[in-house]
Amino acid sequence: MAAEPWYRTAKRWGQTNLVEIDPSRYDAAWWREHWKKTRVQGVIVNAGGIVAYYPSRFPLHHRAHTLGERDLYGEIVRDARAAGLKVIARMDSNRVAEDFYRAHPDWICVDATGKPYRQADKYVTCINSPYYWEYLPEVMREIIEHSGPDGFADNSWAGIPRKNICYCRHCAAQFHGYAGVDLPSSHDWSDERYRRWIRWNYQRRTDLWEFNNEVTTKVGGKHCRWMGMISGDVMNNSSRFIDLKAILARTEIVMLDHQRRNAVDGFADNTEAGKRLHEVGGWEKLIPESMPQYQLGSPAFRLASMPAAEVKLWSSAGFAGGIQPWWHHIGSLHEDRRQYTSAEPIFSWHEANEDILLNRRPLADVGVVWSQDNHDFYGQDKTTDRTMNPYRGAIRALDRAGLTYLPVNADDIAGAAGRFGVLILPNIGALSDGQAEAVRAFARSGGSAIATSETSLYDTSGDPRGDFALADLFGVHRKGGSHGGQELANPDIETSVRHTYIRLVPEVRISLYGPADSTAPAAAGTRHPIFAGLEGTDTIPFGGFLPGVSVDDDVAVLATFIPDFPIYPPETAWMRQPRSDLPVITVREPANGGKLIWFVGDLDRCFARDEHPEHATIISNAVRWALRDRQLVSLEGGHGVVSSTLYEQEDRYILHLNNRLTTAKTPGRQDELLPVGPVTVRLHVGTRTASSDIRLTVSGQSFPAIKQGMTLVFEVPAIEDHEVAVIEFHPA
Repeated sequence: MAAEPWYRTAKRWGQTNLVEIDPSRYDAAWWREHWKKTRVQGVIVNAGGIVAYYPSRFPLHHRAHTLGERDLYGEIVRDARAAGLKVIARMDSNRVAEDFYRAHPDWICVDATGKPYRQADKYVTCINSPYYWEYLPEVMREIIEHSGPDGFADNSWAGIPRKNICYCRHCAAQFHGYAGVDLPSSHDWSDERYRRWIRWNYQRRTDLWEFNNEVTTKVGGKHCRWMGMISGDVMNNSSRFIDLKAILARTEIVMLDHQRRNAVDGFADNTEAGKRLHEVGGWEKLIPESMPQYQLGSPAFRLASMPAAEVKLWSSAGFAGGIQPWWHHIGSLHEDRRQYTSAEPIFSWHEANEDILLNRRPLADVGVVWSQDNHDFYGQDKTTDRTMNPYRGAIRALDRAGLTYLPVNADDIAGAAGRFGVLILPNIGALSDGQAEAVRAFARSGGSAIATSETSLYDTSGDPRGDFALADLFGVHRKGGSHGGQELANPDIETSVRHTYIRLVPEVRISLYGPADSTAPAAAGTRHPIFAGLEGTDTIPFGGFLPGVSVDDDVAVLATFIPDFPIYPPETAWMRQPRSDLPVITVREPANGGKLIWFVGDLDRCFARDEHPEHATIISNAVRWALRDRQLVSLEGGHGVVSSTLYEQEDRYILHLNNRLTTAKTPGRQDELLPVGPVTVRLHVGTRTASSDIRLTVSGQSFPAIKQGMTLVFEVPAIEDHEVAVIEFHPA
């Protein structure tokens, strides 16, 4: 039997991202020992592109300025081979120096006036020029003949981002051949030329991916794969025209470049990224992720050590999403030597637990739908407000409640039946007719669905429909008009346009502790389970966006809209219109047992943006109700900061519990671990017989479990950054 290729076997990686002075200071013996200590199975080595670290025959292929005639790249490759390691040749190819521009000005991106696009002192190369299709292939052939790497990676392969339109002669001719029209004159989503330009750019990146693999496999053999590094941020991929569905279907391994901290997403983002990419590309593929050992806040500090706690939280969040570790340093020598000690314990744990981190199948109660078409053609230039925040809010509410979820690409909804109990469509405004039919089929199979805001009101080109495509399923119809907005509210207290509320039905305050209220109706009926925990109020804050809708006769309206009224001065802050008939939350219960919930008011977006806890409570309650309180995992005592991710192997469950408690102002930054616990876990195992002891692979302890019906109950005393529980099943 032939040995498996490197992209199936190399699970831990290291990268010393060389800088131009490294040829004069690289300590080969120390780095060889560090490879050994950190248990890496492969290394990423700078070869060429903007800077060459070997004596290239191409005069414009700039050698590192301390390289001389030395072959530092080749030396590192030989050391790696001697250590039994796999090698990926790293390139960074999207810009060139002044002399290159003078020699080949038509290979450079230009604006509408013909002025070249520049980044600092470099010129940005055009993806449609001979630079990518003639010159770089020759460089890759030279590298293969020189050193025989196992594969290639390029972290800036996709060229100029969407914010710039290139008007070079290559783009003009090729776009006209594709679309039959001239290049768009501006970023205008109402211009069909611009929308065609978007789709053309996606296709060109996919074409380039295929072409580069033809080059490397022809010269280096069928396993010498070229891989452009891919971001875990879906908006970053969209801005670079990387079609995740197309690209992930064409790669054998995903080299994930998902490092930068931002002001919005935290450690949970790394778990979500791994799950989303696996769901699209396949769970059999490895996804090593560049995990920096240096600080990547804003600003970034390339030579300063990232706190060890932050490295652990980021990497363990990645492990929960099926990501493999890859340490990354900028330069080969550092005065801040704290960064050299972070990787070893993480990589050692990963090596010791390979058996439970690979070859497993994810299990989840909830599928959260997303699509690049939705971000591009419905989100357009307001993606954060229109599409990303609803998605963020949904998954953050699920994480807060300890509910298991997986991201589901809109094209894959047809495979959701029988896999999930609930589908959430967080403002998936752009939904095709086929995708809408897949949602209907999911509901017909007994599945429950939660839609929010303007879901299905547009087609996948961003053109509006006359009504929601899912109106027939949910019994909710668009009737025009709206209140509020999708973006951040004006912080000026004198501005009251977003000072809106939601009225819960039925009203119960007449029976609650408080002063007499002549406006309170008599108690009538029982509150819906999605309002559990809100028994002490008839209203909650809203402040979001509410499209106007009407509902069919069999649809229950659980909450209505209270229009804005003054905030300041305080004496004016009273409701001018306490009630309306505008639906905010609706429910339909088909005869087959599924539940259909529409958050007309965008609670998901509001929670991501404003973090009102009531919004997350209602979202998670809606999921639990739709699941009929039979969720796979229930957590008690996690204080809303422990998230769960569940996997299955033939004879066991593997449960990741990640501690999301942080004190840093910026999400994804943290300098200490703050243990949480004890946490009681209730795990639905059905009729299977489980071991009476649960093995915890991080703490190295075992604890007893009790079977209660179809649920296994056990306690985890404390979780620092993460814990992974292994539940063994006995043969039937």
